[in-house]
Amino acid sequence: MKAANIDVVVSQDPANMCWLTGYDGWSFYVPQCVLVHVDEELPIWFGRAQDEKSAILTTGLPSRNIVPFSEYLVQNPDGHPYDELAQLIRERGWSRARIGVEMDAHFYTARCHEHLVRGLPGAAFCNNRDLVNWARLIKSDAEMVLIREAGVICSHAMERAISKMRPGVPQNEVIAELYHAQIKGVDGLGGDYAAICPLMPVGEGTATPHLTWTEDPLPDTGLAILEIAGVRRRYHAALTRTVHFGKPPQIYLDVAKAIVDGVDAGLDAARSGNSAEQVEAAWQNVLRSRGFKKESRVGYPVGLAYPPDWGERTVSLRPGDKTELQPGMCFHFMAGVWLGDFGLAISESFVVTDKGGEKLCSSPRELIVID
Repeated sequence: MKAANIDVVVSQDPANMCWLTGYDGWSFYVPQCVLVHVDEELPIWFGRAQDEKSAILTTGLPSRNIVPFSEYLVQNPDGHPYDELAQLIRERGWSRARIGVEMDAHFYTARCHEHLVRGLPGAAFCNNRDLVNWARLIKSDAEMVLIREAGVICSHAMERAISKMRPGVPQNEVIAELYHAQIKGVDGLGGDYAAICPLMPVGEGTATPHLTWTEDPLPDTGLAILEIAGVRRRYHAALTRTVHFGKPPQIYLDVAKAIVDGVDAGLDAARSGNSAEQVEAAWQNVLRSRGFKKESRVGYPVGLAYPPDWGERTVSLRPGDKTELQPGMCFHFMAGVWLGDFGLAISESFVVTDKGGEKLCSSPRELIVID
């Protein structure tokens, strides 16, 4: 904050709120935030009065740092919770502060910003450029315990889902099996809800990555992609696998082999001291040598997350991103190739180490053939 010349950070990203304070509740559909002042020892939770008890139970903050706003301001066409946030900032003596807000946070709306600016005419506002997100990039030892446990849950859930995938089985029954495995967990590790619902494009739908399931039966022949995450106390490990029903055409086998080999090359390059773009280049070199390419980025950081996304919105594994990799950074290596009428994806979540990317999941990395 000092380097960025910011006095107060207003953090509305629910993952950032949790990371800063421990706050955990499904309340991000209304305005809420955590305030961090550069000279204050503890942050301030600001949220709906109905959720004050949640803050007491999950944050451990003193009562002075838990500030609820009035219930009548929820979805009020005239007043807004950030009117009271501006009042709180004035009461704390920060009315002329330089305030950094999260312009790209999913739940920081134009109306939030409008009411905050209007209520603090003497303050200077700036985009804090995801300052808290960047602080989260290198995981602590305690965080790594949870992410590794998420990887165990993810591997188990993927195994259960694939065991259910047979021609004629309704797609929603596969997802029901998956949800059961995700939440029940494994080996005494209870699961949590994921920031993204399971994605399962089937057939020609595999040519695009973000379709979900239907109640239609799985086909007798053709492709299906499953992208999921295991979640342990809000920490995510994501994984994608592709299934083919029946004997796959050679082109599918060729694409799958290129993806697997490309991930191997990328994981080898994902060692501390290398850059994000070097990981992507290692992957892309393999693809190009086989006659394929992927235009979009191939990876992004993962960790603590809430809907609608498990990515951390900082580093991207793509050309031009020269961020230096450091031990404890965790990424989802979203290794997929989408062509005109089909696609395949075989991804991995990994943690950066001095020896390369260490996989967080144990699912076999191959095109899975179901006869």
